[in-house]
Amino acid sequence: MRTTTSSAGPRPPHGRTRAAVLFGLLVGALFAAVAPAAPAAAHAVVVATTPQRDGVVGYAPREVVITFSEPVAPVPGRVQVLAPDGRRITAGEPQMRGTTMRIPVRVPARPLGTYLVSYRVVSADSHPVAGSFTYSAGAPSVAPPQPAADEAAPGGPLVPAAKYAGYLGLVAAVGPPLLAVTMWPRRRSRRGVLVVAWAGLGLVAAATVATWVGQAAEAVGVPVGELTVADLSAAGGVSTVFAVRLALVCAAAALLPAVLRPAPGRWRVAALALVGLAGLATWPFAGHPVASPLPPVSVALGTIHVAGVTVWLGGLLALTAFLLPRTHPRVLARILPAWSRCATLAVCWLVVAGLGQAAIELGRPSALLASPYGRLLCAKAALLTVVLAVAAGQRHLVRARLAAGRPRWVSRAAGVELAVTAVVLALTAALVQTPPGRTAGTEAAAATREGVARSVDTDLLTVQFDVYPARAGELNSLHAYVYTPAGKPLPVVEWTVTAALPAAGVEPIAVPVETPEPHHGSAALRFPVPGDWLLRITTRISDIDQSTVTATVTVR
Repeated sequence: MRTTTSSAGPRPPHGRTRAAVLFGLLVGALFAAVAPAAPAAAHAVVVATTPQRDGVVGYAPREVVITFSEPVAPVPGRVQVLAPDGRRITAGEPQMRGTTMRIPVRVPARPLGTYLVSYRVVSADSHPVAGSFTYSAGAPSVAPPQPAADEAAPGGPLVPAAKYAGYLGLVAAVGPPLLAVTMWPRRRSRRGVLVVAWAGLGLVAAATVATWVGQAAEAVGVPVGELTVADLSAAGGVSTVFAVRLALVCAAAALLPAVLRPAPGRWRVAALALVGLAGLATWPFAGHPVASPLPPVSVALGTIHVAGVTVWLGGLLALTAFLLPRTHPRVLARILPAWSRCATLAVCWLVVAGLGQAAIELGRPSALLASPYGRLLCAKAALLTVVLAVAAGQRHLVRARLAAGRPRWVSRAAGVELAVTAVVLALTAALVQTPPGRTAGTEAAAATREGVARSVDTDLLTVQFDVYPARAGELNSLHAYVYTPAGKPLPVVEWTVTAALPAAGVEPIAVPVETPEPHHGSAALRFPVPGDWLLRITTRISDIDQSTVTATVTVR
């Protein structure tokens, strides 16, 4: 049968309108992708610490232990412990064993007070994780050390925007060549498909470099402009994945011209298929699947999911852009049923693989609505349902042999599918930047206690005291302990304690003190009204040496 094609002719006016609407949706989707950039980059969570976060221990430990939800790699020089006086007391590099990081520390000259632990690591799924917590020896310091000013996301919106661009490039690079090799009319030029595929590969390469740079900046904790070439390795094992992806992009770009010829040869097609499959696998290897409870299964599902999306949407893009506007209905009558079967198979791949991925990453049904990851997943599923409904309508027309005679309607429906799936891809870019639902609620709990406890240093000594329960109108207990700067008990000859509320005009009230131990003073306090009471404790340790400390106690 002789194949004929109609001339291109001028584009109808409503075509420009549809293109403008599609462009607007793409831009909107890009903003949707970069919107959640702030809470991103924190996929491994701290599930336990020793000492406990905000806890109080009776001694200065020689080791701090942090347990994460997945294996992590410490960023060199970015894990440290600060003593109560603000000095760094980390004794060597942290040691990793499984999901546990052990930080050796030395006991400072003044061991009592609040310690600050800060860390920056790269999780197994390639996302940088930074945080800090405190613990106290004896009692919290009045002025505990503070973490250095650091930007939460030095890469800004670069990483989520780059991931979204990478998905768009992948759609353009995979689906159109596959359609051109398997279903293209013999007399139709494939030049446009080659240009689109090359543009897609270029977008994938640029997005990969941008993602690499952005994640390295977040791992090191510096702005993108201050990165060095050596800093790129700070992104962890994903650096190798990105390098492999770039190499595969170059290989695919070199193979494409030969494959898109009318008679490409089986070995060239097979070589490009292998390169494409390996390239698709780099996406799950650079994300959540490698850190899931079932890494091999998750990586396989992720590869199938990405393949299904790119085959379906990329083929739909080529069909809409090149075949529907200028192909004879007789030719379309042969192409559309074959394409419908291929698209249906691709959609089945992505749905089944997506459900498997969701079950693994959520971990439990409650996380579907209780976690940001689950809520994003619900939004993605809702939009995908709309797209599949439109696609089902198109399939009905194809099976009824009506689609070839209505190319304009099919083109409009395909435009709707592409526009909505552009937003779905934006949600996917946000999804891969969000901690999985299985990690929700696993964060290490902070220690809780009633009352007020403080540690105050002077040149001569350290006073640690606690007031319990620090409530107005009740009988409160005060216990104070005096230590040498080295943390040894220091006997007190005389105690003087007063409590005042300057804001309410309450003058200092003397408080009788008992001495259960030489370095320990105790008293009973009754605060008549709530407020920020000023507690003054004077200790005389010899005939000539005494020291006074003051602290604000919030009474409720």
